[in-house]
Amino acid sequence: MRLAPLQRVRIIGPSFLLLVFGLVVSGTESSDYSESEVLPDSYPSAPAEPLPEFLLEPEDAFIVKNRPVQLRCRASPATQIYFKCNGEWVNQNDHVTRESLDQVTGLVVREVDISVSRTQVEELFGLEDYWCQCVAWSSAGTTKSNRAYVRIAYLRKNFEQEPLGREVQLEQEVLLQCRPPEGMPAAEVDWLKNEDIIDPSQDSNFLITIDHNLIIKQARLSDTANYTCVARNVVARRRSSTATLIVYVDGGWTQWAKWSACGTECTHWRSRECQDPLPRNGGKHCSGSMMESKNCTEGLCARNKKVSLEHASHPLSPGMGVAVYTGLVVALLLTVVMALGVGVLAYRRRCRHFHGDITDSSSALTAAFHPGNYKPPRQDNTLHPSAPPDLTATAGTFRGPLFSLPQGINDSPHKIPMTTSPLLDPLPSLKIKVYNSSTLSSLELPADMGLGDGEILSLKSVGTVGREREFHSHTLSREPGLSTSATLGHLGGRLTIPNTGVSLLVPPGTIPQGKFYEMYLIINKWDKTTLPSEGSQTVLSPVVSCGPSGMLLKRPVVLTLPHCAQLDTPTPDWTLTLKTQTHQGAWEEVLTVGEESLSSPCYLQLEEECCHVLMEQLGTYGLVGQSCPPRPACKRLQLALFAPRAPCLSLDYSLRIYCIHDTPQALKEVMDLERSLGGVLIEDPKPLLFKDSYHNLRLSIHDIPHNHWRSKLLAKYQEIPFYHIWSGSQRPLHCTFSLERASLAVSQLACKICVRQVEGEGQIFQLHTDIQETLPPHSPLPSASTCLPSSQVGPYAFRLPDSIRHKICASLDAPSARGCDWRLLARSLGFDRYLNYFATKPSPTGVLLDLWEACHQGDADLVSLATALEDMGKSEVLVVMTTDGDC
Repeated sequence: MRLAPLQRVRIIGPSFLLLVFGLVVSGTESSDYSESEVLPDSYPSAPAEPLPEFLLEPEDAFIVKNRPVQLRCRASPATQIYFKCNGEWVNQNDHVTRESLDQVTGLVVREVDISVSRTQVEELFGLEDYWCQCVAWSSAGTTKSNRAYVRIAYLRKNFEQEPLGREVQLEQEVLLQCRPPEGMPAAEVDWLKNEDIIDPSQDSNFLITIDHNLIIKQARLSDTANYTCVARNVVARRRSSTATLIVYVDGGWTQWAKWSACGTECTHWRSRECQDPLPRNGGKHCSGSMMESKNCTEGLCARNKKVSLEHASHPLSPGMGVAVYTGLVVALLLTVVMALGVGVLAYRRRCRHFHGDITDSSSALTAAFHPGNYKPPRQDNTLHPSAPPDLTATAGTFRGPLFSLPQGINDSPHKIPMTTSPLLDPLPSLKIKVYNSSTLSSLELPADMGLGDGEILSLKSVGTVGREREFHSHTLSREPGLSTSATLGHLGGRLTIPNTGVSLLVPPGTIPQGKFYEMYLIINKWDKTTLPSEGSQTVLSPVVSCGPSGMLLKRPVVLTLPHCAQLDTPTPDWTLTLKTQTHQGAWEEVLTVGEESLSSPCYLQLEEECCHVLMEQLGTYGLVGQSCPPRPACKRLQLALFAPRAPCLSLDYSLRIYCIHDTPQALKEVMDLERSLGGVLIEDPKPLLFKDSYHNLRLSIHDIPHNHWRSKLLAKYQEIPFYHIWSGSQRPLHCTFSLERASLAVSQLACKICVRQVEGEGQIFQLHTDIQETLPPHSPLPSASTCLPSSQVGPYAFRLPDSIRHKICASLDAPSARGCDWRLLARSLGFDRYLNYFATKPSPTGVLLDLWEACHQGDADLVSLATALEDMGKSEVLVVMTTDGDC
């Protein structure tokens, strides 16, 4: 006997090797074998088992309502097979495994199923969707399947765009647009024509585009129908509103018929009919005449010819000729007399119309100062409210007091009605010139009347004079809390819309001496104006109208607008542009910040949260911006959380989160809206920086106590598209989280609401509230007692006394060799970005002080200005400020 070499033998099993010693025993020699024959060194091993191969891989699935989904996979050869979901192994007890033998290969086939519920998917918090993967083992190693994603299926109710009905002409191309509701999976779209599905393969005149629009290549009469866009997925089926399409046919004339026989009047006629084609479905009728007639003898009618020959052979006698000429002369004289009579009557009527309402000069003084409840007679020639302003138009009527004169003058019993005459000049000692169209009203008094401060006290709080006045366009309709107006004169004033950050400063001397204008300031609502942005631009401020447009200004006014651009970065991220709206509704660029020139009509002073625009032309303005490469710009947004007012008497409960511009005006609009809906602000709004990165805003709710509350949200989060926010639409954007409590006894609600931009910044609301507890209303807006009045008139509108202003201007307007003039003041106040604008003004210092007044509205103590003057070494001005001012 002898030992064979050490043998390494592969044992087929779970994946391990076993070393065994093989002992080969050789017996005694026999007749069958010779001594030279020996056993082989090794024996052939069994063939190696291959890696598992998947015969069936798990597929993507959608959870419909609350029904769980089944995931299945099958692999061979496989000794073990398990699921892994979101990086974690699924519990072995959750697997259903089946084993079989492949009849062809003889290898083991294993199949496994798992169930995934809605709760498992909802509890996942993160950027990635819920996924599962199958892993199979064999002795040769492991194999992984593709990932299968499990998502909660939903289909929102509202279409993003619905088809609109229209009327089209025969054979015209028609486009009906449809953007289905957001859904998971994405909705498929069908088009119905009178409730029948449109199949473009059966009717080539129809075409359904890849973005779900329906195109009718050539409209036929048979295409007049009701069209409906239907969106469907595994969850639901939604129908859009029905669009009625009417295909009309304009009537057309046939070829003329043949001429008729020549009639007794020496004419013949022919006709045609409006039947080629007939007008259908409201189409236009044929234009022109159905019949045509003409002389059928080419002017040589026999009856007329005979009479003419007879006249030609018998000339007029001398007596008859005299009678004819006498008659012609008499007729001519009568015509001249009648013409003169009509002219005299017209002249007298015009003079009576011009001077009829004029009385003596003493009565004219109180003509424009009727009490507030005075209603003059209605004029017949009222201008249409949409007509453009006419600065030389006829006078209108005043609906309220313009201002009050001293007691002795105002007590005059005489009155003079306002007429349509442009000039009341029969008054020797007083000239009154009244302009009042749909946009402009002014009253002109002589400069030597000597009105003092005491005589304009009633102007201090004029507020909204002419509240009922209509402006020149439907876009300037007045909304409560979004407009103000006042009657201003040479002393100037300030218009402010409370709690919005919008104001208009009219410096002294802006309006010519002796004239008074009713000026207005309006914030245009998002649904009543077009946006000034285009392309990649975004609206950064409210769209504001100030007027009257076309008003002559002797010096710039200052319009203050809040904005939501984030400006605290060391490098500029924004390209900011001021735009104005033309009378035709189009938007034009006024200036781009940093690119001003001598031809720029405005100057824009930019601050962190607002901008101040020096302008000499009133109108409609808005600030837009776009990112300045290479860095994306950021907008400042506010997130405001509202809930129903307590106590809640229903099982349903909703939380609304608004995403709005970080401006006072935007927050005020949402507060007013929620107040009308019965909503309450739960806590102060949270700030959010929204980056120009094309990523949506994602909102989700977490940590809901499921034993007492249930969320009705089908998806695990909601999103507001990036463009809806970045476009700057002034419409308040919001998402609603609808909840349902288990019973009316449940009153406590605790949860988290996460709001963040995908791959950007975010905020979390920690909510813990008693929905039955009535809390005092919470408002981040200032109270009415702390906000500025809607309008201030005359010296009361300015922090800097007029005497100090004149002395500062006299000291700094003249250029100084040492540079200690208005230019140094501009640098000290931070107004030196483009000094050429101020250099073109008669008093650069005066314009700088106007801008300082606007920038320090509400906190305009004179310390900051005094500090700047002290740094300049203007001690003589400081002495005046100390004695005349209160710094």
